[in-house]
Amino acid sequence: MKAETWFRHPAGILISSAGATLLWGSALPVIKISYEHFQIDSSNVFGEWVFAGYRFALAGLMLIALALLMGQTRRTDRIPLSLPRVMRLGFIQTFMQYLVLYAGLSFSSGIEGSILVGSTSLFQILSARWMDKTERLNPAKWFGLLLGFLGILVMGFAQQGVQFHFGFGAVLLLASAAFGGFGNVLFRKESTNESVIALTGKQMFAGGLGLLLVGAVRSGLAPFHFDTKGWLLLAYLSLLSAAGFALWNTIMKYNAVGKVSLYLFLIPVFGVLLSAVLLDERVSAWIGLSLALVVTGIIIVNRSGQTSRKKAMTENGVPEKGVT
Repeated sequence: MKAETWFRHPAGILISSAGATLLWGSALPVIKISYEHFQIDSSNVFGEWVFAGYRFALAGLMLIALALLMGQTRRTDRIPLSLPRVMRLGFIQTFMQYLVLYAGLSFSSGIEGSILVGSTSLFQILSARWMDKTERLNPAKWFGLLLGFLGILVMGFAQQGVQFHFGFGAVLLLASAAFGGFGNVLFRKESTNESVIALTGKQMFAGGLGLLLVGAVRSGLAPFHFDTKGWLLLAYLSLLSAAGFALWNTIMKYNAVGKVSLYLFLIPVFGVLLSAVLLDERVSAWIGLSLALVVTGIIIVNRSGQTSRKKAMTENGVPEKGVT
């Protein structure tokens, strides 16, 4: 079965999306564990960026090596993206997204980070609308987006009870979600004639080097000691980054944004469950309400998109699949 056939098939979309979001969901509590192991606290944001730089540079090298082994860089039907465009993609999808994510996680819980990062799908849909005028925002989509952002606002109650507080960490995580959503849509546009694995590797390596250089300004290139556990944590985070982004970028390349964005709600679901297990964080009623609002908003947005496409096909006299 060809890759395109698999990633367009409903079962392929479901399995691949679940795999990518499971990896991303597990990253959030593992990053917190890594911070504790390397004694990286909220005041050492430059050390966080150095750690992120090693993670993504290594992930990028893994994918570049894989693309070379698979012969994807030598195929005549591939047109490599120019260096400036690769750098732009790496700046948005890796450098800026994780520059603010790593800092934001230092000021928030793993569960809070999981749910806020789940809002990436909302920004992804908005970015698709901005870059593709055929993606309309009807009242149902606006309502879905409103529910999603209400879920983000409710997050403050999870930590402060009835006293609403939208902290600095939440703002940074929200900004990370915005860069992630836009970066996903931009990658879809740029990967038309490029190998997904090779392009993902190149943009991650470029973004990782940027994070490493920024962090090294004050922390140096080796601000912490790597022991066996440390290497295992870094290796796992690098592998999940390489696999998760390669899977999701491939899904995005072969499918409409509105069709696959729904699956991103699995990130907070997996993140909440794994944070509760790995970090022993309590799942409060407020966290549950916030998660429910975000998930409901994403579902409404995607279902309204499917309804709009069916209506357009009917008006144009194009029968739906399976309809005679």
